[in-house]
Amino acid sequence: MSYKGKQLAKRLVIDILVQDLVIIENKAVETYHSIFEAQLLTYLRQTKKRLGLVINFGEIHVKDGIHRVVNGL
Repeated sequence: MSYKGKQLAKRLVIDILVQDLVIIENKAVETYHSIFEAQLLTYLRQTKKRLGLVINFGEIHVKDGIHRVVNGL
């Protein structure tokens, strides 16, 4: 896979791809970091997708661990 004209050394590993539209990145951590959203945004740009979700299952309530990430809106 290439990104911005450069060949990537590692393969892209997407956790879940829903109907070839939405990328879902799963995490299970106690402390959420914004780097997770940056990682997902990179995935969105590489695949030319527009919407992704980071879901952190480390939260007490899963609904509090859902973060929406958009590319190019």
